Amino acid sequence: MKIVIAPDSFKGSLSAPEVARAMERGVKRIIPAAETVLLPMADGGEGTVDALVTAMGGRLVTVPAHDPLGREINASYGILPDNTAVIETAAASGLTLIEKEKRDAIHASTFGTGELIRDALKNGAKKFIIGLGGSATTDGGMGIAKALGFKFLDEKGAELNEGGAELKKLSRIDRSGVIPETKEAVFQLASDVKNTLYGKNGAACVFAPQKGANAGDVALLDAALKNYGDVLLKQTSRDIANLEGTGAAGGIASVFLAFLNASLGSGIDFVLDVTDFDTKVKNADLVITGEGRIDAQSACGKVPYGVTKRTKRHGNIPVIAIGGSLGDGYEELYSVGVDAMLSSVNGICTLDEAMKSAAFNVERASADAMKFVLIPRK
Repeated sequence: MKIVIAPDSFKGSLSAPEVARAMERGVKRIIPAAETVLLPMADGGEGTVDALVTAMGGRLVTVPAHDPLGREINASYGILPDNTAVIETAAASGLTLIEKEKRDAIHASTFGTGELIRDALKNGAKKFIIGLGGSATTDGGMGIAKALGFKFLDEKGAELNEGGAELKKLSRIDRSGVIPETKEAVFQLASDVKNTLYGKNGAACVFAPQKGANAGDVALLDAALKNYGDVLLKQTSRDIANLEGTGAAGGIASVFLAFLNASLGSGIDFVLDVTDFDTKVKNADLVITGEGRIDAQSACGKVPYGVTKRTKRHGNIPVIAIGGSLGDGYEELYSVGVDAMLSSVNGICTLDEAMKSAAFNVERASADAMKFVLIPRK
């Protein structure tokens, strides 16, 4: 029996590779002779680097960088065997890097993510996968662009300071000092959201409150992003701001799409393509996927959705999804082809207890799933 194991991480407790290994242990407990193919997944957010480096046999590179508040940190990105660089915005610009009481959507910058891109460029990478998700920022990618040599200027020609609120003063973006390596680079932007840059469905209104913004901050940031969009339109003759997905990770996609050789697409589709999922799922008897919480959002482009849709292209291969919990609307995944869903937690416990025993619980749930799989054979 060939079983493809393709889960997302269980955020806060297990990385995607750890989930995949726990699922494999559960499978082998019941079907020791099963052929297991482990393909840790991600949807562009946190865990994308780990998933791709593990699945593709890549390596991690750790370099000095700055967090969203400008503090010195070490951050990592991945290099795949074909020299593609994989970078998560969460690695140097992530919300988890900032203590809750210090979150500052007004001033937070993506400069650290730009430092990772710059390092990879200087070391010869020409193809990039940028995972957009988990950022603490709402700066439209200005920090990233600054790290690559762009200058954001006000009407008097003075450079803007860090942070999304500064974009309210933006008059012009100077590209004369951009490092030459960017001209040869190709960027694939991976995201699972379709929000635009500004407006009621934009980066500030939807995501900034999670990043420490109050109502006044949201209004200021939204106005700043609107001005940013107007400047991009004037300089590129393209209405970047109203493209779906430009609001992801605080508007980061905007500067890539405006000035670099970049494309924006589904995060899970990028990961499925890079890991050659279509080849590896052929002739599979079963696919197991999952994520930390399976709910209505899972059917909006998350890993279980993407894995299931791609699997069903290859025939009626059964798909089982295992989640740390099954939340409201989890049933929507049945409509896209998931055949069965299980929660890895089988009793009443605290969140802390569930997270501490996550690997054991995933292994046990996977073993239980295999018992059901064997019923028809008996």
